[in-house]
Amino acid sequence: MKLDSTCSQTLSRLECGELLSSVPIGRIVFTDRALPAVQPVAFCLDGTEIVIRTTAGSKLATAAIDAVVAFEADDFDAAMRSGWSVTVVGHARAVHAPKEVARLSRLPLIPWMPDGRDHFITVRTDQMAGIRVCC
Repeated sequence: MKLDSTCSQTLSRLECGELLSSVPIGRIVFTDRALPAVQPVAFCLDGTEIVIRTTAGSKLATAAIDAVVAFEADDFDAAMRSGWSVTVVGHARAVHAPKEVARLSRLPLIPWMPDGRDHFITVRTDQMAGIRVCC
């Protein structure tokens, strides 16, 4: 679908952050054995960082250590043909400091999978861009 300028709007960084805060699921893009990989994840924002809870030793946990990753979240109403998409590129890091792990454990972050998700990854929002579509 080709968008004309009357039905799309570029979002500010503030608007992007507000929209990211409004959804619980996004997709992280990372490198797995030199190939791009995409994984849906539960997340929340902690200030300007995206926080993801995963399993230690998982592909994501291993690949996201000190790596540049991409992240995307969106919402779309097919009936109304409206929605938004926000993309982020930033540096990911594993969280190991006990005080920080304890603090992140108190965030309203509910893991998508219930099994032992006790490893935290944060992603800085170095680059953030978004678009809103309403046709």
